[in-house]
Amino acid sequence: MNENQDSLFTIEKKRMRIAFVPTIVFICLLWLILLLDTSLNLHLYRYGIYPLELKGVAGIFLSPFIHQSVKHLFSNTLPLMVLMWCLFYFYNQIANKTLLMLWLLSGLLTWAIGREAWHIGASGIIYSLTFFLFFSGLFRRHTPLIAISLVVAFLYGSNVWNMFPWSMHLDSNVSWEGHLSGGISGFIVAILFYKHGPQKPVKVWVDEDDDEEDIDDFLDAILDAGRAEPIDEEVKN
Repeated sequence: MNENQDSLFTIEKKRMRIAFVPTIVFICLLWLILLLDTSLNLHLYRYGIYPLELKGVAGIFLSPFIHQSVKHLFSNTLPLMVLMWCLFYFYNQIANKTLLMLWLLSGLLTWAIGREAWHIGASGIIYSLTFFLFFSGLFRRHTPLIAISLVVAFLYGSNVWNMFPWSMHLDSNVSWEGHLSGGISGFIVAILFYKHGPQKPVKVWVDEDDDEEDIDDFLDAILDAGRAEPIDEEVKN
């Protein structure tokens, strides 16, 4: 590894830390809101999504901020931390607009297809991030991003069973509609943005076989992955 690559790794360490900033800020905000809601009895669930009702439209924007209990938010915290970090590190140049589209589209779909109940929580965001990261890596056919797809599938692939009505038999308060809406949103946004952000680099083949250069190329590909161009019934996510 030459001096130039040492410098690149230093830059990447900084980027890794920076990718945590929006993630940590968002999660701290969620816990602060829950603390205020429970301690002051604010009943913020009324700002969640209520499908096909005018009173539920605000929830398209606000529902991910609202959680039913400490247990509810705790179950969402680690997945949010992992998935948001992956988005802001590997897809940093399109992360903001991607998250915004995932947020709004998953909320809108939940409002359109959900049962008559208040839908709250950030699980729709979690499912949309999971599907976006999984399909984006496959669509781009770029080895480091495909690796992220496989890691996401390994960690959260089993969650797919909570996207269908039968999940209500395990917990009637779970918003399977929010999960399904998140998954659909992640897939759609992955298609819309597959030509934006990190892309598979064009490989230039040479006649001589140099193993050391191949290793360097692979390391460079990993480093470049994120830098390419541009109360009624209450249901929790």
